[in-house]
Amino acid sequence: MKVTWACRECGHSQYKWTGSCPTCKNWNTFIEEQIVKEEKRFESKRPEKAKAVRICDVNANEYKRIATKMGEFDRLLGGGLVGGSLLLVGGEPGVGKSTLMLQIANALASQGLTILYVCGEESAEQTSLRAKRLGVDHPNLYLLSETSFSAIKAQIDQIKPDVAIIDSIQIVYKSELPSSPGSVVQVREIATEFMHLAKGHGITTFLIGHVTKSGEIAGPRVLEHLVDTVLDFEGDRQHGFRLLRAIKNRFGATDEIAIFQMKETGLMEVPNPSQAFLEERMKEIPGSAIVPALEGARSFLLEIQALVTPSSYPNPTRRSAGLDQNRLGLLLAVLDKRVGYNLHNCDVFVALAGGLKIVEPAIDLGILLSIASSFTNRAIPSDCIVLGEVGLGGEVRGVNRIEARLKEAIHMGFKKCILPKKNLKGLSSNISEKISLVGVELVDQAIQNVLS
Repeated sequence: MKVTWACRECGHSQYKWTGSCPTCKNWNTFIEEQIVKEEKRFESKRPEKAKAVRICDVNANEYKRIATKMGEFDRLLGGGLVGGSLLLVGGEPGVGKSTLMLQIANALASQGLTILYVCGEESAEQTSLRAKRLGVDHPNLYLLSETSFSAIKAQIDQIKPDVAIIDSIQIVYKSELPSSPGSVVQVREIATEFMHLAKGHGITTFLIGHVTKSGEIAGPRVLEHLVDTVLDFEGDRQHGFRLLRAIKNRFGATDEIAIFQMKETGLMEVPNPSQAFLEERMKEIPGSAIVPALEGARSFLLEIQALVTPSSYPNPTRRSAGLDQNRLGLLLAVLDKRVGYNLHNCDVFVALAGGLKIVEPAIDLGILLSIASSFTNRAIPSDCIVLGEVGLGGEVRGVNRIEARLKEAIHMGFKKCILPKKNLKGLSSNISEKISLVGVELVDQAIQNVLS
């Protein structure tokens, strides 16, 4: 039997072992695999052979949306689930992937759909206990504790579900393949089998996947290429907020997010994220700045907190939570060089309240002003928001979607906004009448206006 070597990070295969993968450049990632004959690979073929059709003859209305009755989730997908689609849901252990899938399964079952939940990592009794805690007990929801693909396919052929949930893709295996469950070849072949089932029989299929230490979905990169939608479940387990982000979506936008809050009864939708993130905010505290962040079509307000203290060590500490560490170093250099703040002997800690992670450059000015506020021990006015991208020359650059950000600030009752001077052009009079707009070109102008 022929042997090949496959990279467990990206799925690249070759006939000789090398220390470094030529595709993803990672070291010591090749594992040995045995080549499987074509007739043993796939069990689920399409019922009919595909035929070429003219593009003008294709009926796009055949794709029907299925609403899950969870407004945030439906909006994230672009209006609901598409029949016969294949979705991959990834996230860290304990973040709430199984909880979300059980709630979605119950919502779909209540509409008369048949749901098959394959709980390969747990017994049916364990999953049933969690389901009862969440109030999930619809008779149209079937539980199957099985890891063999042949047994799962037999149950799918018998039950004929409308939606199938596989928890998780790394635990399912095919006995025909010599590799162990979770290996590159097993994950690739199992994902391909479920793709044939979803497309050939019109079964909307969810694949739940684990993540690696680096935060990427475990398994070969081809797994993300096969599916129609990739959803990444983010959030700190110490906080109640969870963020579901669409990394890939063939039936909708790829920059949308949905925000949930973990409670005893399960994941609850957060229709007003700004209010949820700012409800514990303390006003008139040095080192606190409010910034309007933008994720997809939604704008919400977040609090950036900074703490600057004298350092007792020759190498001061630079720490950030929820923000880009490299971006923090850049902004500290701008404060030192362009504004004259001596931060080389100070420890600087910056955190984004709420446990979320934002890498948008529009929050640069908010990070910088929160650090300046803590350094000077002067509080930023509680009714003021800050936004703008900061360049290495100390200039404040314009940001996109400025009206959406300002409308959210007006809705939350803020009266003043420090923004790039470039963004003042073209704003409607309805916005400028409801909030005081102060345009700045340089960082020191913003500091003087807010902290004087």
